[in-house]
Amino acid sequence: MALGFGIVGCGMISHFHAKALADVAGAKMVACFDRRGESATAFADEHGITAYDDLEAMLADPKVDVVSICTPSGAHMEPAVAAANAGKHVIVEKPLEITLKRCDKIIEACKKNKVVLSTLFPSRFHKSSQLLKEAVDKGKFGRLTLGDSYVKWFRTQEYYDSGAWRGTWALDGGGALMNQAIHSVDLLVWLMGPVAEISAQTATLAHERIEVEDVATAALKFESGALGVIEATTAAFPGALKKIELHGSHGSATIEEEDIKTWEFAKMTAKDKKIAAEYGAMTETGGGAADPSAIGHEAHATQFRDVIKAIKKGTAPAVDGPEGRRSVEVILAIYKAAETGKAVQLPLAKDPVLKAKKNAKKA
Repeated sequence: MALGFGIVGCGMISHFHAKALADVAGAKMVACFDRRGESATAFADEHGITAYDDLEAMLADPKVDVVSICTPSGAHMEPAVAAANAGKHVIVEKPLEITLKRCDKIIEACKKNKVVLSTLFPSRFHKSSQLLKEAVDKGKFGRLTLGDSYVKWFRTQEYYDSGAWRGTWALDGGGALMNQAIHSVDLLVWLMGPVAEISAQTATLAHERIEVEDVATAALKFESGALGVIEATTAAFPGALKKIELHGSHGSATIEEEDIKTWEFAKMTAKDKKIAAEYGAMTETGGGAADPSAIGHEAHATQFRDVIKAIKKGTAPAVDGPEGRRSVEVILAIYKAAETGKAVQLPLAKDPVLKAKKNAKKA
């Protein structure tokens, strides 16, 4: 029997969820909610589902088994907790939330109500990402020495002006890092392991009327001793494909969007040679490099399948709440390091107090 999905928030990303769910056996989108009733109605009419302008009413619908949160980043907690308290399984678009405290409240509510919680990081489910993780886990890199993440994208001023929440601390939670580059931050930490220390710089250089950064650089030291770099921007015209680089004493690999551009190891097997040949030219689009709507939905569908499997088997999904929390912690540490000019140690004991957020609220 198919699980019924209810969508909360009917903005741009909800349409990718709809496309993905349409491709997933065992899933059926049955309802949607948006504070703006007209948005819910338009989305429902397009997809042939029931529209709600009252969240409690949607959560009371017995056809809804899973709730997918597609609201602005800083408005994930309230509907996620409400869904968990209603006994619904919860899927949250990245980031899980914009503070550790709000992330923890979602995690705690889902644990208390014994429902599955998953944070959407579809980049983990690309075949190239899975192959890279497998190589790391098998020790093919030898000792990991350097891990880098680059997201050099471009967003117009019109993009930020298109929604009052965009570029704000209160609802976006940050800029190029928290909104755009968080997928690559998640991948980097998933592959390289926990981060121990961060130094960073951020700036707002090419956009007006936003509170957050459009350029960021960070130097990382991982718990393993390996070093790393994170670069993120929405001010690099015309926008380049995101890139992850891993290096070790016995090998190196580079992923550009979904392509494996480098796959070289001291001991190359027949499988390695096949990977290098087959996965070197697979990218179909420029991803979100210049257009936030130019992303595929296939990896979303793969992650939805993973969540459905977890629900039916009573197991944890591949990307659960704590996994989703981890990238938020790294980004908040970057913001704190940039603000203070001092290295920040991880894990964070609590949410860092950022003067920028205080100033933004006063403005």
